[in-house]
Amino acid sequence: MTENTSPRTLSIVIAPDSFKGRATAPEAAAYLGEGVREVLPHAEITLAPMADGGEGTSATFGGRTITLPTTDASGRLTEASYRYDETSATAYIDVAAASGLPAVIDRPVPLTGDTYGTGVLIADAQTRGARTITLALGGTATIDGGTGILVALGATPLDPRGYAVPKGGGYLSAIRSIDTAQLNIPAAACEWVLLCDVSSPATGPQGAAAVFGPQKGAEPEDVEILDRGLGHLCSLLSVDPATPGMGAAGGVGIGLTWLSRTLHGDDSHIRLLPGAPVVAASLGLPELIAQADLVITGEGRLDHQSTQGKVVGTVLDLARPHHTPVAVATGSVAGEVPSGASVTLLEDNPDDRAQLIDAGRRIAQRYLRTSTVQG
Repeated sequence: MTENTSPRTLSIVIAPDSFKGRATAPEAAAYLGEGVREVLPHAEITLAPMADGGEGTSATFGGRTITLPTTDASGRLTEASYRYDETSATAYIDVAAASGLPAVIDRPVPLTGDTYGTGVLIADAQTRGARTITLALGGTATIDGGTGILVALGATPLDPRGYAVPKGGGYLSAIRSIDTAQLNIPAAACEWVLLCDVSSPATGPQGAAAVFGPQKGAEPEDVEILDRGLGHLCSLLSVDPATPGMGAAGGVGIGLTWLSRTLHGDDSHIRLLPGAPVVAASLGLPELIAQADLVITGEGRLDHQSTQGKVVGTVLDLARPHHTPVAVATGSVAGEVPSGASVTLLEDNPDDRAQLIDAGRRIAQRYLRTSTVQG
């Protein structure tokens, strides 16, 4: 009897984040996979494009895509899409879809931008039967504490004279009360899952205004106004500004925490969670990695934030208990390489697809050399 000595099929999981300005997460996964296939044509390759609560997160979940007119952060008419899963009655909405920075990059609105357009998407989802609203909080142009969403759902911030406060984070300090007479109760009463791509608090030197305000066009004096306004809003609405993730999306969690608490009396219907682990679980990534011979992930820039709730750090955490090797494709590295990561830098090439295919090819070649040496 002849013993079967045919080699076992290699199992490779490819789970990158998007490479901003170069490739979406699905594109990056596909291109990396093409490169791996050139070297390992018989490998079993599973594509699991990831997200961390930033742009592109909603697309990682199941359901049909809903597109409708709404407004961007500056109030201009636009279109935005979200995912709605009828089976679970859950809407998956990127706040950046309507209220993102790219739409106003030509004219940033750090003091006057608001999340009203996202509120329009939320209200629409509820009319379709959504009972859970999952919001991905990354990539916004706004620092309004979620007040734009509140207005879209019928809650009106008022100044001491009882007049509606102008929109945007620059006017948060003027709010003295919130009128709920016209509140969209069915939408407000939904279960809320807020997926954070950062763990920043609402205020202070690591808060929404100080860290992310300059990226959204805020000058130093604007940062002071915004930070003071977020602090005032937290105090007014009895929200702890130090809560990790409360600074994500310009403090959207502040307004929504108050909203859910107002409807239900406590915080049992709202959760603020790190985005990458939630996305990983929805994709079955923990189980896939446990059975894999190699995991490939990646992002545009590898730095100290990469292990702070981001995709690369999440993949490394999932792989570590199983001693599964992790290869990271990236455009640049700042600081120390995370423990357990084998880094492959993208070549200087204006063709994004070619860059990632080449990276996948080199990762597979390195894996073959390493596995041969190790036996």
